[in-house]
Amino acid sequence: MKLELDAVTKRFGSFTANDRISLTVQPGEIHAILGENGAGKSTMMNTIFGLYQPDGGRILLDDEPVSFDGPGDAMRAGIGMVHQHFMLVPVFTVAENVVLGSEPVKGGGIIDIKKARERVRELSSMFGFDIDPDALVEDLPVGAQQRVEIIKALSRDASVLILDEPTAVLTPQETDELIAIMRRLKEAGTSIIFITHKLREVRAVADAITVIRLGKVVGSADPSASETELASLMVGRSVTLGVDRPEADPAGTALAIEGLSVRNGAGVEVVKNVSLDVRAGEIVVLAGVQGNGQTELTESILGIQEPAAGRITMGGKDLTKLGVRERLDAGLGFVPEDRSTDGVVADFTIVENLVLDRVGAKPYSRGGALEMSRLRSHATEKVAEYDVRTTSIDQTLASLSGGNQQKVVLARELSHDLTALVASQPTRGLDVGSIEFVHKQFVAARDAGAAVLIVSTELDEVLALGDRIAVMCAGRLVGVVPGGTDRDVLGLMMAGVPAEEAYEQARSHHTTLGGNDTDDEIDVQHEIQQEEGSADE
Repeated sequence: MKLELDAVTKRFGSFTANDRISLTVQPGEIHAILGENGAGKSTMMNTIFGLYQPDGGRILLDDEPVSFDGPGDAMRAGIGMVHQHFMLVPVFTVAENVVLGSEPVKGGGIIDIKKARERVRELSSMFGFDIDPDALVEDLPVGAQQRVEIIKALSRDASVLILDEPTAVLTPQETDELIAIMRRLKEAGTSIIFITHKLREVRAVADAITVIRLGKVVGSADPSASETELASLMVGRSVTLGVDRPEADPAGTALAIEGLSVRNGAGVEVVKNVSLDVRAGEIVVLAGVQGNGQTELTESILGIQEPAAGRITMGGKDLTKLGVRERLDAGLGFVPEDRSTDGVVADFTIVENLVLDRVGAKPYSRGGALEMSRLRSHATEKVAEYDVRTTSIDQTLASLSGGNQQKVVLARELSHDLTALVASQPTRGLDVGSIEFVHKQFVAARDAGAAVLIVSTELDEVLALGDRIAVMCAGRLVGVVPGGTDRDVLGLMMAGVPAEEAYEQARSHHTTLGGNDTDDEIDVQHEIQQEEGSADE
């Protein structure tokens, strides 16, 4: 089935999220929609799927204009969508989820579960999904849950399948499996719209690429285009994708986490006996799929989560019983995971946000009164230093783009002497140019002698920044490996495979593919990991 958008526009009040977007997805084509977070990709897909009504333009299927009053209409027309956040009922079985809303019935109006199971087995066998129809969804790994979503769409005879940021919660191995599934679907004649901001995946699987920026189509590209060329299209200027950083020269341990355990509000242990050290003058990146205890770990370091057990020290000082203010005063910088909720006050000005956690200290306050001239001078200096795009230091944070808000957060946290900097998902939602800037600031903090701990789910970022890489899975520290460790090793560790076993499995995998050079690299990385482990002991 051919899908065409003809000058489709979608507005929310005075804001135009999609501005006269036109593109064509051919039958049996994988068409990638590439753009940064906030570019308008998901809005466009939700409009195609009937969740939003367009304010202008047309949607055509096989050259015939169509109009959808809701997702049901879109599904009946042959359009399926796998949302970034899965729409599954955890306590239902796979079969129950697949037929939910279109249940097959037998005599007396009773749901025909047997028929539902058969449909799941048929589609699972056809595309090699290997899904048990009687498994509870809550017991399945994330990659398998995504396959259930795809089966659900295909069971409704979807000819066009929309995948919205489908790799955001997957390990590298699960991403490879998804790409293989997409190719099999394509061979069976399904048209796929693949929405992402990850350049490597686009080049691996797309037949055609459309790039969206600020709600508009700004160009198309051939899959043979380089990542640099695609990135330039996304942000409208040339960018450097790598991180230019000299070799680290770490000193002694500056931040130490010893036997840390944390329970959530329901009393469930989400961080389990984690021990990790970060040395002065190095960047340790904590990798893992989102939701494996990273958030609770970083919040415990700041002091807003009370650990059930364990100890946190910084610069030799025990922080475990100290409050947030005392930790900040001791030299801790913190960039939170959600800047809009925890990092800034949207209705405060740039001037005010730059001193949120230092407003009562000298030189910004004297005798309980704010020194406004010093505050404004400080803001003017930091806006220039961090290239915050603004017309005035009196602008509110709500009026700034996500990238510029993050620059304000970084300017605030890096503006005083730091023993350690903790940053959680620091580039989420930023364009490629802003990411380039943020990475440079972390390297500068490292080179100034701070211990830098970064939490990231983006594997490219993990590999670009980490002098050492720690991996968490299910609340536990799986292992610590050298920076630059093979992607397959990291992916296996993110799935819970211990480091030693991950090296062996990755080496075996590359040997099967005939990759001798990669085997040599894995061996070298393994030796470094073993040496550092012995030194730590």
